[in-house]
Amino acid sequence: MRKIILTILGILIMVASVYGAMMIVKSKKQTRPRPEKVMKTVFVDTVKNSSIAIMVPANGNLVAKRRVELYSEVQGVFRKGSELFKAGQRYRRGEAIIKIDASEYYASVQSAKSELYNLITSIMPDLRLDYPEVYGKWENYLNGFDLEKSTPELPAMVSDKEKYFISGRGILTSFYNVRNMEQRLSKYSIRAPFNGILTEALVTEGTLIRSGQKLGEYIDPDVYELEVAISKAFSDLLKIGEKVTLSNLDKSKAYTGKVSRINGKVDQTSQTITAFIEVTDADLKEGMYLEANLNAKEEVDAIEIDRGLLLANDEIFVVRDSVLDLIGVRPVYFSDKKVVLKEVPEGTTIVSKPVVGAYAGMLVKVYKQPLN
Repeated sequence: MRKIILTILGILIMVASVYGAMMIVKSKKQTRPRPEKVMKTVFVDTVKNSSIAIMVPANGNLVAKRRVELYSEVQGVFRKGSELFKAGQRYRRGEAIIKIDASEYYASVQSAKSELYNLITSIMPDLRLDYPEVYGKWENYLNGFDLEKSTPELPAMVSDKEKYFISGRGILTSFYNVRNMEQRLSKYSIRAPFNGILTEALVTEGTLIRSGQKLGEYIDPDVYELEVAISKAFSDLLKIGEKVTLSNLDKSKAYTGKVSRINGKVDQTSQTITAFIEVTDADLKEGMYLEANLNAKEEVDAIEIDRGLLLANDEIFVVRDSVLDLIGVRPVYFSDKKVVLKEVPEGTTIVSKPVVGAYAGMLVKVYKQPLN
């Protein structure tokens, strides 16, 4: 009997424990609160179609418009001049940049000129007897002949007899030989073709210069050109003489240039056309990197927005009664940060700043930006 009572008590205790545990679990059950509906705030603009100036960005390095690469056409020792032949040295127009020792060749030229003078002198007695009518002009020619100066032109020969006589004595051959030697003698000195500055010097005084050797580079530092490549789509819109705004790399200074030349050939690889922008400023130096904005054309009935607002399928978000929607647009020009759109209805409220997780049908709250 005792065992039966203990068994019944154990069963009752177990049942009571299970019941108590179930009551405890039920007492801890809480109702999950309903999440609050969050409305994102969006920035909007009202569409006002207008004429948008399309600016084509380009960049490049400045190159002097007038530049000369100095080469030697003769051989000799580089003589010291009035100015040191060093990079950065300025010269005036007509001033000697390089002088090569020509003493030996100069003596050959003088010998040839003396031979010509002797030839003309030897025919004077025959001219006095056979051609007295031309004797006077040849006498004047001899009187004006100076071995220290450039050989003057021969007197004009008006008759065939005179030409045959002069040519038969070898005077014409000797004259043109002297002229040829004088031309070569002039190449022993290279003079500045314009006021400018030496940007590269590859030889020094005392160097033996050889024919065909490059000696340096000389530029005009007053006028520069910027060579830029633009898309062929805008080739027929650019005009020579059109003003262009230029700026340096850190945007600290702006310059004004103009389109001076446009290449007529399209680069087959990049499908671009080269345009040259002429710019003048005392602060500019050859090799400087500049950025240009070319005013290509104006697109009427268009708007300009950030590129991040244009979706991959050429759609943008609009707001209708606090709900996001999508409309199709036609992009006509892309820049680094902006895109020009057409076929956007006038007065449409468009999203002006990207919205994270946006989708068509999304409920939003409009924040109207104050007018600037």
